[in-house]
Parts: sequence; C-alpha cells; structure tokens
Amino acid sequence: MQFGIFSVGQVSTDPATGRVQSEHDKIRMMVRLARRAEEVGLDVFATGEHHNPPFVPSSPTTLLGYVAAQTERLVLSTATTLITTNDPVKIAEDFATLQHLSDGRTDLMMGRGNTAPVYPWFGKDIRDGLDLAIENYHLLHRLWREDVVDWKGQHRTALQGFTATPRPLDGVPPFVWHGSIRSPEIAEQAAYYGDGFFHNNIFWPMEHVQRMVALYRRRYEHYGHGAADQAIVGLGGQVYMRPKAEDAIREFRPYFDTSYVYANGPSLEETMKTTPLTVGTPEQVIERTLAFRDAVGDYQRQLFTLDLGLPEEAVMEQVDILGEEVVPVLRKEFAIGRPAHVPDAPTHASLLAAKKDESGKSDDKEEVTR
Repeated sequence: MQFGIFSVGQVSTDPATGRVQSEHDKIRMMVRLARRAEEVGLDVFATGEHHNPPFVPSSPTTLLGYVAAQTERLVLSTATTLITTNDPVKIAEDFATLQHLSDGRTDLMMGRGNTAPVYPWFGKDIRDGLDLAIENYHLLHRLWREDVVDWKGQHRTALQGFTATPRPLDGVPPFVWHGSIRSPEIAEQAAYYGDGFFHNNIFWPMEHVQRMVALYRRRYEHYGHGAADQAIVGLGGQVYMRPKAEDAIREFRPYFDTSYVYANGPSLEETMKTTPLTVGTPEQVIERTLAFRDAVGDYQRQLFTLDLGLPEEAVMEQVDILGEEVVPVLRKEFAIGRPAHVPDAPTHASLLAAKKDESGKSDDKEEVTR
C-alpha cells in the first residue's frame, strides 16, 4: 500500500502573524515538501492543478519535473489533471515526457476540478463537463497505446495519422487514477478502463465515499478486470497532529477558521465529526485511517493533505510525524489480513512486468498454434 501527501498549492495568510505567503514562497515550499516526503519514507507526492488565485500549481508537469530531478524513488502524481479543459494531446505529450525524466515514477489523476470558471477560460462550456471528461480520456487512452491515431470527436479537431511524442516509457503508459467526489459517471469510467478510482473524501461523510467506491468495485468486476476486491482504490484525508489532542485543536483552529476552503462553513468540530478531517494525536489519526478499510475494503493508496493554510514549519512537522509515527504503524496494520490476491498500487515496474508476462503468454499461444 502506498502512502503520501498531496497539495492543492494554496497561497495563504498566517492568522498568527498576518504574513502573506508569496507565490514564489508557495511554489518553492511545494518542492521542499516533496523532498521531505521522500526523506521520511513516504511513497507519493501529488500536486493539484488550478488556474486561479489563491492557488499556484497551474503547470503540474513543470513542478513535478523539477521535483523528479531532486528525488530518487518518490512516485510523482497529480491530485487533479483537468481532463475537461486540457487538450488530451498535450496531456499525452507532457506526462510521457515527465515519465521519461522520472524514470517511470509518474502517474496522474484525472478530474474535472472544482472551479467552474475554468471552462470558459479555456474555451469550454461547463455544461459539457461530463462529455468532455469521457471523450478526452478516450482519446488520451488511445494516444498512449496506438502509434498512429485516426480520431474524430465532438469537442476538438480531428486527428489523421497522428503520433504523440515521446512515446510512453518502455511502451507502458503512466497509470491513471480517475478522481471524483460526487459523480458516479467517473467511477463508471474508471471501472470501464480498469483504471484506478480515487475518492478525495476530505469533505464528504464516509457513507457517501462507501457508496461511490462500492459502485466502482462492482463495475470493475462487471467489465472483467478482476474481482471487485481487486479494483484499485485510493482515498484522501486531512490531518493535524500533536501529542495532545487539545493542543492540536487549539493550534489548528485559527487556520481552519480562516481557510479559503473551510471559511464560512460548518465548525471545526462538525467538520471533524462528518468528514475524515482528523485533528488530534497520531494515535487518533491511525485509528481513523484504519477505519477507512472497514468502509471501503482493502485499498491501494492513501494520500493526506497538510498545507491548507498552514505555515511551512508546521507543515514540515506534520510530514515528520506522518513518516516517523503514523505511516509505519499503518503499513503494518493494513498488511494484517490483506488477501494475497488483492494487488498493490500499480507502478511502472509492475506494469512493465505485466506487459512482459502478457507478451510471453501471447508468444506461447502463437507457438502452440503453429
């Protein structure tokens, strides 16, 4: 099972000091955050994609390419790649390039985002959101698997004899997660292709998450990719930890109350009660996260967000606690009782091995036919 962190790249104002973080500070902080994640033994660093203030990650592959040069084993991902407003040809090229630069340490998460004005900014209509997600990914899927593509759709110009370059590393496309909070159509899409389904459940009650994941698992089995419990599932989470729960709540409250995400919504206590937001001790985070498995079954990737409004020093302390006190226990506990037939999270190495195995089986069948 993979554990990691994701950042939406929010520029913030520290309520304790009034200091306004600059875009430069936030971008450089995200790089340092990724390096620290690798240093403490985490597996994944993911960045969101936003094209509006107060967020900075408008060019995820640029950021991740820079991180790739400064890390050795960290899987680099997006927490959202806007499949609706990005050209699938450009996605194919950019992420294949990142895949080569990172020696295969690349995957990505498709999503529609949560900023409605992004559609007209890129010449799209939000009313076409689901159609764009389905059509654009169908093209992207082909671009990575076919050397020459002829294609015609509703939302971009046709392609004739087109080859996306560079080709995926070792002929193995980056693994794709389809991220959605509320759309069953996206769970269906992930199941149809046999891709991963990531539910960023930081704002939703676990009952809703459970229903979405169960739908994806049923449809994954329906499409013949494996048993329902072999489907590839990822979950999000948000935490803030201190040795004493009351200290964690006291310290986190000002950042929660002034957060761009949480401001003017339910109270901290209500949000903690109704969503997976966990503010307390490392032991409480471990207990809460282990309970996710009770709701959705054995899953493959757990990502935490830590930097929504927090200053860098506090964020780095949280990464250290995750790496030193929380994740080692979670790795051990999640391994207990995990069925042998439930796969790990796909990596470039595992996908390449599966491709070679399938190629070998095809050669064997051809030899038998002869």
